[in-house]
Amino acid sequence: MIISEYLNRKNKILRVLAIDAFRGITILVMIFVNTLAGVSGMPPWMGHVAAGVDGMTFPDVVFPAFLFIVGMSIPLAMAQRQAAGDSGWKLWRHVLTRAAGMLVFGVFMVNAEAGYNEAAMGMTIHVWSLLFYACAIMVWAVYRFADKRLVLALRLAGVAGLVALALVFRGGPDGAERLAPQWWGILGLIGWAYLYAAIAWRLTGARPVAIALAILACVAWYCVFNTDAAQPSALWKLLGGQSGNAVHTAIALCGVLATTIFFNNGRPRAQPFARALLFAAVLAALAFALRPWFTISKIAATPSWGLYSAAICVLLFAAMYWLVDLKQQRRWVAFLRPAAANPLLTYILPFIIYALMATLNLSFPSMLGAGMPGLIWAMVYALIVMALVAGLNRLHLKLQL
Repeated sequence: MIISEYLNRKNKILRVLAIDAFRGITILVMIFVNTLAGVSGMPPWMGHVAAGVDGMTFPDVVFPAFLFIVGMSIPLAMAQRQAAGDSGWKLWRHVLTRAAGMLVFGVFMVNAEAGYNEAAMGMTIHVWSLLFYACAIMVWAVYRFADKRLVLALRLAGVAGLVALALVFRGGPDGAERLAPQWWGILGLIGWAYLYAAIAWRLTGARPVAIALAILACVAWYCVFNTDAAQPSALWKLLGGQSGNAVHTAIALCGVLATTIFFNNGRPRAQPFARALLFAAVLAALAFALRPWFTISKIAATPSWGLYSAAICVLLFAAMYWLVDLKQQRRWVAFLRPAAANPLLTYILPFIIYALMATLNLSFPSMLGAGMPGLIWAMVYALIVMALVAGLNRLHLKLQL
């Protein structure tokens, strides 16, 4: 793996503020649309498209934007770790543990949403969730004190707590079901895509043409395993079960390829916008060509949805890069940077607030659940969460997988 492509003349890793801005805006919009999902009376284009409907709205692009940014960050993050001396197994241990951490978060959070049996657990799901988040913070917090034994003790205590909570969990009408991946959750899906995209990045040698072929291979994977098979074998079903992850990985790899389009040899490429526009056009054309066979569906993770979303992300990042890094319009990014630097904490904070309020029998006024008051509240709440994260950053609370 060649890291020189992402080193500047002072041998430091290239820092792209537009990526932080894009990540921060994505997080802000995510909180907004998640809050808006509980508000009645909103027009259809402000909510996710229902299952079985051929189409997408702007909320359906939020998750792909996360995947795209994860992909954009892979070459830079890998180069940073290599520049710090990581290589071989040490580098890939980081990749594996990071992916595993996202899977753990995903499984726990999904089981807190549905299927639980509070009577069999002996506690409310909200208390169980708060204990999970407390243990997760202990495991993945960035500690500032130098006593490594204390840090290790806190992390081990957090791990023990997670194991205990997994054993305590009960689901199903009779309480016989254990903690299991009903589905992987948003963080879990990001974890799988990150793992596969990092492996693909390594296997392709970071060569743009090879990355493009890997994107096509992911799309082909979905298409092959979502055709009707007369008598599908167990192996066919197993491989087909990863077809959704294949599309998610394709989106992340589009982010990887976007990084190679915009940056090279530790500095921005000259005039990358024509190549970016061509890349977006090719993605959109491929999505259009596949749509008659595989309709646009976020829930089914179809290639037409993924490719259209990736094309949108390429154009959005190009605009962000032009504005922030080339035109130096950066002051407004300061509000977004704390959340962009602490995305995991920002993602889970609304869930922590909800679980805490439910435990304390608190709720927001009912007028905020419908119409214009609800729309305004969704906007304000997203800004409040972003401000809270900025405050937590100042208190040195940061999570890092």
